[in-house]
Formats: sequence, structure tokens, C-alpha cells
Amino acid sequence: MITKSASKAAFTAPTLAFMRDLVQNNNRDWFHANRPRYDAAKAELCGVIERVLAGLSPFEPLANTAVKDCIFRINRDIRFSKDKAPYKSNLAFAIGPGGRHSGRIDYYVHIQPGNQSFLGAGMWQPIPANLAKFRQEVDYNVGELKNIIEADEFKAYFPEAAGEVMKTTPKGYPADHPEIDLLRRKELFFMHRYTDKEVLKLNFADEIVRGSRIIKPYCDLLNYLFFDEKEESVTL
Repeated sequence: MITKSASKAAFTAPTLAFMRDLVQNNNRDWFHANRPRYDAAKAELCGVIERVLAGLSPFEPLANTAVKDCIFRINRDIRFSKDKAPYKSNLAFAIGPGGRHSGRIDYYVHIQPGNQSFLGAGMWQPIPANLAKFRQEVDYNVGELKNIIEADEFKAYFPEAAGEVMKTTPKGYPADHPEIDLLRRKELFFMHRYTDKEVLKLNFADEIVRGSRIIKPYCDLLNYLFFDEKEESVTL
């Protein structure tokens, strides 16, 4: 059975046009007057997400993950922000077990006109304990990580590594450590950018699935380090 959203499993030019217009008219009156345009854009977003979920299902455990659970709200939280624009300038979703609030390393998709769309995944704003686990892995067993992120296919699809990097040496590690560049990373988030032309292709959802398959081993490694690794019990 083809659902209503699945039948719209692609973005169209009017959706990108709406997002561009929203940037120029970021206020509630304009948004409500153009609500039908937003609803049409959201319907396309839901269709793309549904197709991505179907494409990921053979290699990613996403049972009971609903489309609605993956979507980020377009409304901005402006309570503590100097920028009082009420709406985001992008459409976005994240896919992990249960949706965007999985609590694990997931796949993030950002749709924004002006060739600013991207698929990204990886270590972003980790809690101190997880950053320590990452650095310990780099120190003791960097081979597995480097085999993933230095593979030709990975580097070709994810040439851009984003995230904060320390200018100094992290405590407990020598400045001449052979993997000092990785140890200095406080975040290691990889991105693949898409042009507006690519976003509008009928197979864009399938391209997101392809990219997710490529970055999955890195996500799996981080999820193991941060959430699945069991501490060995010590018998006194």
C-alpha cells in the first residue's frame, strides 16, 4: 500500500522557494498567511522521511520509528536567544531508533536552499564521559576508527569533518602522541553537502540512504563506545 506521504517522496522547487521566502519574511503573520505552502513542504518532507526509513530498514534496526518522531519543529526556541525570528530557515530530520530523540548517534538531514543541505552524523557536543571514551579508543585502538574514516569510499562521500578542535593538548596525553590530531578533537562530525539541484532529484531519498550506509560503521563504533560497551567486573 502506498501512503499519501510516500507518494510525495521527493522535494519540489516550490518547497525550496517557500524556505527562501521564509528567510525574507520570518514573522508569524506571513507564516500563517502562507500556511498552505508550509503544509505542502512538510508533506514532501514526510514522504522523503518515509522513503528513507524504508531504505534504511534492511541494515538499521528502526522498528516502531514513526515519520513524525523524526521531524524537527520549524519553530525556533527564542526564549534565551537575541535572535527573535520565530522560524528556522531549514527543514530537518534525524533518524535513529524511535526518531530524533533516540539518545544515540543517528543520521541528521538538513534541507536549506542555497546549496546548504547536508547529511551528517558523528560525535557532536559529547558529554565529558563520552569524549573521554573516544580519546581512550584513539589512544589504545585507533586502527578500527581510522579504517572506517580513512577508507576511500568514506573520504570521497564525507570529505568534510566538522566540530570543535582543541588548540592545546588534552590532559593526560603527550603533545607528540602519533594521533594527537584526533585526540585534540572535541567533536568529529562528518558531512556530505547537497546542491539544490541534487535535493530536487527524484532519487534524493535513496541518496540519503546510500550516504547513511557509508557512514553507518562510524555511527556503530561511536554507539558501541558510548552506550553499548560493558565495563568488565572486577572480583576483589
